[in-house]
Amino acid sequence: MPRAPQNDDGKLAHELAKPNRVAAFALAAGVLTVGALVGVAWTAGYERVWHQLLHPHWLWFPVAFAGEAVAYLGYTLAYRELTRAERGPELDVPSAAALVTTGFGVFVQGGGFAFDRAALERVGLSQRQARERVLGLGTLEYAVLAPTALVAAAFLLLLGRPIDPSLTLSWVIGVPLGSALALLALRYKDRLERSGWQGRIHVALEAIRLVLSLLRQPLRASLAFVGIGFYWLGDIFCLWAALRAFSATTPPVAQLLIGYATGYALTRRALPIGGAGIVEALLPFALGWVAIARAPAVLAVAAYRVFNLWLPLLPALTSIPKLRRLERRRVHKAAGQRI
Repeated sequence: MPRAPQNDDGKLAHELAKPNRVAAFALAAGVLTVGALVGVAWTAGYERVWHQLLHPHWLWFPVAFAGEAVAYLGYTLAYRELTRAERGPELDVPSAAALVTTGFGVFVQGGGFAFDRAALERVGLSQRQARERVLGLGTLEYAVLAPTALVAAAFLLLLGRPIDPSLTLSWVIGVPLGSALALLALRYKDRLERSGWQGRIHVALEAIRLVLSLLRQPLRASLAFVGIGFYWLGDIFCLWAALRAFSATTPPVAQLLIGYATGYALTRRALPIGGAGIVEALLPFALGWVAIARAPAVLAVAAYRVFNLWLPLLPALTSIPKLRRLERRRVHKAAGQRI
């Protein structure tokens, strides 16, 4: 018997459109952010932090904003290309941008990747395909960041910079070893196609395979890798400019990159409510491990998070109607196919 289309305006967007829910998550994120920054500032000395705060170089703030704008544009490009791989949904640029900005927002309880998985299921992918693409997005992120951090770490080791060897050696040894193990495991992934922990490993390996399959389509692969490269470049440049705003000396690029990559052991899109409180607590210490002073580091991280977390909330909120239309169109299309 034919089934009539259900009156569904998009569950994800409907949840995000609840003002009380959005306000509660934003408040929780704000409390976590301020609490983490105050705690880290205490370790640096409030007097030092206050002195640095009174004398910023204002010119660098619009530069930091420009870097973050580039980062979001790059991520949108990479997101769109990876999603449409292997006959995935053809998202237009505004839809991809809406999903990206919302996934980075503080009002996504389970983190951006959880939002992505649910959203991709709503636009026509199976649960398994959605999980593969979400994990593939994380794989793509580190396929660019990890080798770059490896080169920076090797460079610092060769120069003999006074940095804890555990930071540099972990990248120099860990990246090649981890890559070799992942490629080896790909040969045996079909043996893990079952439920439980083995099934989760299988999905992760399928995500790696999905990223590698992009290489068979040079144009799409180029766009995806260039997009994620611009994401990392813009985000790191934003942090560099924020550090420059609170410090008279330019932080060495290689040291900054290692500090940044170490502080982002987990991508912020994988963290709940945009990583609020977690990034603010870890990143200043990671920068301190690579010889960047704690006082300007904590202020720079605060400014950096304004640009990469709080300012994008406005486009994220304005994207909710776009998500509602996107989900409604897909749901009605699926309902029509069942008739």
